[in-house]
Amino acid sequence: MTKEAKTKSLSETRQTPSREEAMQAVKTLISWAGDNPDREGLIDTPKRVVNAYKEFFAGYEMNPDEILARTFEEVEGYDEMVIIKNVRLESHCEHHIVPILGKAHIAYIPDKRVVGISKLARLVDVYAKRLQTQETLTAQIADTLERVLKPKGVAVVIDAGHQCMTTRGIHKTETSTVTSRMLGLFRKDPRTRAEFMNLITKI
Repeated sequence: MTKEAKTKSLSETRQTPSREEAMQAVKTLISWAGDNPDREGLIDTPKRVVNAYKEFFAGYEMNPDEILARTFEEVEGYDEMVIIKNVRLESHCEHHIVPILGKAHIAYIPDKRVVGISKLARLVDVYAKRLQTQETLTAQIADTLERVLKPKGVAVVIDAGHQCMTTRGIHKTETSTVTSRMLGLFRKDPRTRAEFMNLITKI
């Protein structure tokens, strides 16, 4: 696959069903669940579900490289870590299509280029608004930052609750899952990693 192909949004590289086909699929699931999709309370549900899915999975329409494309080099020699923490994260488990809700903490150490902090939050959305596992999501955010910005180091920590564990299955409502990915100086230098972990746990 060429570099150009890799940076396209996923929606550009596959053929999707029509809106009408998607709505019919929702009606089929309602019938399978045991209800009548044509009764008054459910008649507009397929349309609402399809609209919700477009929002939930908007990440397939977004290109992460484009979000990080505009960087700034006039940073007065700043070369300390940049951290954005407590980024609200809303995703969906690829195994059961139920929500993953939590927070992401992101840091990088610039090497000549910095990016607007809002772009880091948007990068989280690009990958979160897809069917995901938390491990993959964590790696995608970190690896994209490293590839596009080429910083001295990248750190990503995600702490999230999985409704596939809290509302079904084992019903462990108090559990959360923590994943991390450390690259560059955050992986090589224990002091840098410790500084990041200390900063994201402070109130």
